[in-house]
Amino acid sequence: MSEEKSLNFIEEIVEEDLKTGKYTSITTRFPPEPNGYLHIGHAKSICLNFGLAKKYGGKTNLRFDDTNPVTEETEYVDSIKEDVRWLGFEWANEFYASDYFEKLYQFAVVLIEKGLAYVDDSTSEDIATQKGTPTIPGSRNQYADRTPSENLALFTDMRAGKFPDGSKVLRAKIDMASPNMLLRDPIIYRIKHAHHHRTGDTWCVYPMYDFAHGQSDSIENITHSICTLEFVPHRALYDWCIENLGIFPSRQYEFARLNMTYTVMSKRKLLQLVNEGHVNGWDDPRMSTISGMRRRGYPAESIREFCERIGIAKRENLIDVGLLEFCVREQLNKIALRRMVVFDPLKIVITNYPDTTEWLSSENNPEDQSAGHRDIPFSRELYIEKDDFMEIPSKKYFRLAPGQMVRLKSAYIIKCEEVIKDANGNITSLHCTYIPESKSGSDTSGINVKGTLHWVSVAHAIKAEIRLYDRLFTVEDVANAEGDFKDHINPASLQVIENAYAEPALCKDSADDRYQFIRKGYFCLDKESTAEKLVFNRTVTLKDGWAKEVKKA
Repeated sequence: MSEEKSLNFIEEIVEEDLKTGKYTSITTRFPPEPNGYLHIGHAKSICLNFGLAKKYGGKTNLRFDDTNPVTEETEYVDSIKEDVRWLGFEWANEFYASDYFEKLYQFAVVLIEKGLAYVDDSTSEDIATQKGTPTIPGSRNQYADRTPSENLALFTDMRAGKFPDGSKVLRAKIDMASPNMLLRDPIIYRIKHAHHHRTGDTWCVYPMYDFAHGQSDSIENITHSICTLEFVPHRALYDWCIENLGIFPSRQYEFARLNMTYTVMSKRKLLQLVNEGHVNGWDDPRMSTISGMRRRGYPAESIREFCERIGIAKRENLIDVGLLEFCVREQLNKIALRRMVVFDPLKIVITNYPDTTEWLSSENNPEDQSAGHRDIPFSRELYIEKDDFMEIPSKKYFRLAPGQMVRLKSAYIIKCEEVIKDANGNITSLHCTYIPESKSGSDTSGINVKGTLHWVSVAHAIKAEIRLYDRLFTVEDVANAEGDFKDHINPASLQVIENAYAEPALCKDSADDRYQFIRKGYFCLDKESTAEKLVFNRTVTLKDGWAKEVKKA
């Protein structure tokens, strides 16, 4: 009998709310700001919000928090929708905070009429000074004494575009002595004459996030508004607005955001990497963006599994990126087609093999019998890896060496008979012989060898470019590392092999297929690949090589 998985603290809250009849069904939301591409940290939030709704028969809205027209673009909206769908989720409704601009404006008017908001002409520096410090109460200025009618007239003129940017703001009138600095008369509207990606030039006053967030949740009847821990201090303002407006009481809950080793999770820093040319766009396979991971070949299933494994907690911690890579390997091992690709070729000539082509059968995936078999051309001249041959072998070297035998994967046992060199003493090829009775699947030779090599037929080889991606940073905790985070970029995060040789089956496969290049790692076809030039990205190595490096250090 399998042990039932324990509930996380948010699931416990949901179950209690449903059990007591507080709600008959739940509604969650995923509310990204369209000012960049989503990253793996967002994937955790997506899986949580959509997963809760799915588990408890509720629904999830996708709402774009587009209240800052300067940084937001339709490109980001489109990429976010693509990422959510790729992860395997579909939203019940697609909303935008900008859908609610008129309603949010009217909410602000209600607060003004109640004497709970006022227009302030102070500079941002003066406002910051007047707020005091965590140990010293703030003090209101003369603008806080304006009457509701004065404030309403000024706010109307702000909307009408009569004032320049930064000249006035609308502040909630709460408590300048509150220990929570966010309650010390926070700004809830500012003037910003900027073109909005959806509303154009209709508006020149925009709500602050803290004002738009809770009211948008309330408008949509969100029952469980789930945020990361940095929003804990914001919850009091969230509740204050809802209470004083007398609207649907959405409730905010907080969980620990994802922090992962060798990774940055800041949109600002990711944008820097893109703009300064450290990476090749938001979907560079080294990026922590969902689009980057998709391009690198990470299956959506493995990201969902990773999010499930790390769970939902109330305390921040640093997750080892190795766990994500483990989830990727585990999934790819099940689905990846096995193929042979030689990265650094050394030619071998099988002198006793006829000058013809033999087609050998090999499994596409030994983990999945339904994947079938493929035919691989075998001929007299083959490529093997240079580092699979050693002229003067060490004692426990089981690959190819003069007088030594190895098995060629899915083919025959061969023996190295002669090393061919040029005038400068460089090895140009190897002359070998094969044992006809040693064919894989029907071996009657009685010979046992310890080494098995992958290979490609020279006459049938397809040229390919291989991009070997590794971790983008060299330090575990990038966010807390000394100096500029860009100082820790891994100079070896991308290595390009321009002329690798692949078996011809790769030309017939689907662009969506995932591969295990035998003995090399897991790979996928890159979007820059063409019929004339195949380009493959390494998704992940066969084993965690970084763990060994850390142990050495």
